Amino acid sequence: QVQLLESGGGSVQAGASLRLSCAASEITLSRYSMAWFRQAPGKEREFVGVVIWSGGGVRVADSVKDRFTVSSDNKNTIYLQMSGLKSEDTAVYYCAAALPRGNSVFTEKSYGVWGPGTQVTVSS
Repeated sequence: QVQLLESGGGSVQAGASLRLSCAASEITLSRYSMAWFRQAPGKEREFVGVVIWSGGGVRVADSVKDRFTVSSDNKNTIYLQMSGLKSEDTAVYYCAAALPRGNSVFTEKSYGVWGPGTQVTVSS
C-alpha cells in the first residue's frame, strides 16, 4: 500500500528554521514525482515545491524560493528545508506523490497520494 508520512513540523519563532521530511513506502522517485503543498487556515492548498521523477529536477514556488529548499535522497524521501520562517508560513504542510501522466506538477489535482500533513506554526 502506497503511503506518505511527513515529519519535522512544530512551533517556532519567526526567523527560525525547520526541516520537514516525507518518507514514501511502496513508491520511489524513479517513477513518481513527490511534492510539498501547504494549507493555511481559511486558505486554499498551495504548491510549495516538487522533486520531479527520474531526475527531472526540483522546482520551488516563487513565493518561497528565497527561503525554502526542496531536496531528496533520490530514492523515496523528500525534504523541505525552511529558513527565515514568517508567521504567514503557518500552515499544515502536506507531502504528495504523482505518477507522470502529462499533468502539471504544480497542481494538486495531479497528485493521487497524500500524506496526513504536519503542522508548522510560526509565531512572531
